[in-house]
Amino acid sequence: MDITWVTERVALGGGIWNSRNMEELTQAGVTHVVNMQLEFDDRPLAEPFGVKVLWNPTDDDFLPKPPELLRRGVDFALAALEDPEARVYVHCAAGVHRAPMMTLAVMCALEWEIEEAMTLIETRRPVVDFADVYVESVRRFLEARVER
Repeated sequence: MDITWVTERVALGGGIWNSRNMEELTQAGVTHVVNMQLEFDDRPLAEPFGVKVLWNPTDDDFLPKPPELLRRGVDFALAALEDPEARVYVHCAAGVHRAPMMTLAVMCALEWEIEEAMTLIETRRPVVDFADVYVESVRRFLEARVER
């Protein structure tokens, strides 16, 4: 299973694709999944394991992402992390663009500074490629979040 723990409770990576991988995630303590894949819905795989999934389908088209898209994922992750036993896995197909974008938004919502969060994510998962347009989408989301 392609999983990278960014913090003790937040991980990111590539697609789950099958029950064996879902089982491996649960054995690693994952209780919640933010699926950024447009290509595949994990909910049927998660159901037998009791894992809660937010399917937040996102095209990896290098276009700006609306704040609402990031808000859905962040709200889901923050609600999950209110339980001290919860662990969240954020993923897309390869864990290179969409999942890092959402992980960055979650980390910033957890009071990380954006540059420090990017450095941590890139250090833990060197394949990450923060597209400028996606980082700017996170910045716009954070600004909108402050205004709320």
